[in-house]
Amino acid sequence: MAKTCPICDKGSRVVGGYSNRVRATKFNPTGKRRVHPNLQWAPLSDGTRMKMCTRCMKAGKHLEVKVKAPKKSVVAA
Repeated sequence: MAKTCPICDKGSRVVGGYSNRVRATKFNPTGKRRVHPNLQWAPLSDGTRMKMCTRCMKAGKHLEVKVKAPKKSVVAA
């Protein structure tokens, strides 16, 4: 599964880095690191569930999501 929220498209981002002052005073300054959104399984109104970020879940957006019906494949003869 992707590490992005399907509702708000919140994904991973690179945070951190350090200033010259930190670099000059610490023995082992750490650089940039990747932070992922807090994705949790949330039940939908039709009984299925999907992963979404906790910010969308707290706002109640999982109650508004409508699941698309699977496409029927048409076989041409």
